[in-house]
Amino acid sequence: MCDDDHGNGLNRRALIVTGATAALTLGSVTFASGAATPASGAQETRTVRGTLPTGSPDFVYVPVEVPTGVAEIKVAYTYDKPSVPAGTQGNALDIGIFDQHGTDLGGRGFRGWSGGARTEFFIRVDDATPGYLPGPVRAGTWHIALGPYTVSPQGLSYELTITLTYGEPGVAPRPVYPPERAKGRGRAWYRGDCHLHSWYSDGRRTPAEIAALARAAGLDFINSSDHNTQSSHPHWASEAGDDLLIMLGEEVTTRNGHVVALGTEPGTFIDWRYRARDNRFGKFAREIRRAGGLVVPAHPHATCIGCAWKFGFGEADAVEVWNGPYTPDDEIALASWDATLVASVRENREWLPAMGNSDAHRDPDAIGLPQTVVLADDLTREAIQDGLRAGRSYVSESKNLSLTFTATGGRAQHAGIGERLRADADTPVTLRLEATGAPRCTVRFVTDQGVLFTSDPLPVSGAGVVEWGTTAAYAAYVRAELRHETAAGAVPGALAAFTNPIFLGGADR
Repeated sequence: MCDDDHGNGLNRRALIVTGATAALTLGSVTFASGAATPASGAQETRTVRGTLPTGSPDFVYVPVEVPTGVAEIKVAYTYDKPSVPAGTQGNALDIGIFDQHGTDLGGRGFRGWSGGARTEFFIRVDDATPGYLPGPVRAGTWHIALGPYTVSPQGLSYELTITLTYGEPGVAPRPVYPPERAKGRGRAWYRGDCHLHSWYSDGRRTPAEIAALARAAGLDFINSSDHNTQSSHPHWASEAGDDLLIMLGEEVTTRNGHVVALGTEPGTFIDWRYRARDNRFGKFAREIRRAGGLVVPAHPHATCIGCAWKFGFGEADAVEVWNGPYTPDDEIALASWDATLVASVRENREWLPAMGNSDAHRDPDAIGLPQTVVLADDLTREAIQDGLRAGRSYVSESKNLSLTFTATGGRAQHAGIGERLRADADTPVTLRLEATGAPRCTVRFVTDQGVLFTSDPLPVSGAGVVEWGTTAAYAAYVRAELRHETAAGAVPGALAAFTNPIFLGGADR
């Protein structure tokens, strides 16, 4: 239920179910509607209270009737956090807002989202709280969007305080975006981290701090990916430079998994208010691509609520297999991705490249742990995306580790990462990996049969060369893993690096 308190007593509100099965709209909050607009600087405040039960819809909308003459809208909220038994979810309530254009899925009304990262926000024409879009506060029905992420058995009681400030609207700033090209080295290997969070969502770092850490990590490119908002896009231009390409995107954070929209056009917003059962993801994946971006499911086997990927990979351009410091979740993701390679060989269809990113939010999260190293024709958005889409890449834990991985066959045929070596089924093929910066790491060659070769540890210097011979009849593809030493015998150590595969024989991708 939802109650409001305008200073004139407590009034019970009706609940109105919207067309979407996972949304609910409450009764409207109204402000002064007299003929005379209040004086400039005057404020009006309304307080809304309510309780959401366990099993509430994914989104609850509180309509706010905004009159003319408003220069700023401000919303603050609180909610209770009662004690719950061990293993039971407590309360967590996200928040955002849509303007007079409405709440239609993929519509024009989105004006900001902060999830659970902030307890208040404001919007006016020349400025807004990080996560929100500055612009005019026009008259009409706005909607505060509440997202009950988890609700305790006791229910979730909340309080909203909405303040309108009247006055002249001011002047909107003209957004400036980072360039789509940096000073590259022509066709070369470029290092990047494409999953990063700033204070424009639930991160704690400014764009300037992120850019500085990216440079220190030896990165050539990054991609902004704040949760469910594009509000950071105009704030990266001053951080780009000849040495750092900054692409723009979003982490589309649904209740059935997260997807990185990688390198979209500036200002692109991708909606997130759907589940796998709604059959909407394909539409928004196509929107990402129409906006020039790549569709990259993130941390597909993460255990946080709503994080595990449930949309399938038919619309994906790549998949994030390694997310932040290497964990058992990543080991599962790596094995699951390898299974997709086997299926692509069996069904003679396109294969899905893998990548790795830091998902860094705040200290001590390390930007560039891991990083994707991609062979691209130049340091431009388009060239980097082409390399990632083609799988001409490997993932490394830091700038200190570099490798080359090649296959050679009869008549001096040669292929690199993400490529296919043309060879008859019984033609001898030599796989060669050369690494630096990988002290005491072992090298494993993984095929459609599994791990078929494991090297002795590389020397303490971290540099070494490993070779292995096979045929296309024995191995449909070969990919390489570099792993740290482990004291547990047959248990593999944590990844230091891995490559996308080289395919042997057969047809092109």
